[in-house]
Amino acid sequence: MTSPTDEPRIARVAAQIAEPARARMLTYLMGGDLASAGELARTAGVAASTASGHLARLEAEGLVTAEVRGRHRYFRLAGEDILRVLEALALVAEREGHARAWSSPARLRLRCARSCYGHLAGRLGVQMLDAMLRQGWLRSVPGGYGLTAAGGEALVALGVRLDGLEAKPAGAAIAKPCLDWSERRDHLAGPLATALLRHCLDAGWLRRRDGERSLAVTPPGLQALGRWMTVPET
Repeated sequence: MTSPTDEPRIARVAAQIAEPARARMLTYLMGGDLASAGELARTAGVAASTASGHLARLEAEGLVTAEVRGRHRYFRLAGEDILRVLEALALVAEREGHARAWSSPARLRLRCARSCYGHLAGRLGVQMLDAMLRQGWLRSVPGGYGLTAAGGEALVALGVRLDGLEAKPAGAAIAKPCLDWSERRDHLAGPLATALLRHCLDAGWLRRRDGERSLAVTPPGLQALGRWMTVPET
């Protein structure tokens, strides 16, 4: 006979995610960046002391990890598997009334462009993947997408640091599809996607909004990205 202690700890972990303040913290961390306890307290709408208690519980359950830098601790999701769980829950939670759920100004900004564990998500991320496939910069290979010779040349011309990705064998996957939470279509994930988002931020094509996961397209970004892809309105 199976003992309850032999079962997966689904209920225990789900209880940590289900608490509204902790859910807001985890959602904020889905962007992939480090965040201070103060940032997460403001995001969750709770006092600093309350946030510390929530973060201690999330850390104890292995949902977040902390890094000490100087006198401060910074938090991030404990791994990409945690991100996948949160995205799956979000897709289930919003399968009814999807358009209504994304109607507020803050949610519309999030839907347009946001960071997702180090890569670009939202409408802009989906449009970027579509454009790269349409122009032949990427091709399907086992495990995801490979970079074509034309794609490598085009990205280098844009100033993207590929850090040797262009030298991978023709059949090697350097990117993979990732189902977008808001668009319910794929955006790009993997090493190439990380390089693309890093370049967009470093070049000033995108900028982070204070206190949000959403990203804003700047006028230089609209000009640079608009030459080869459709840029959604922010």
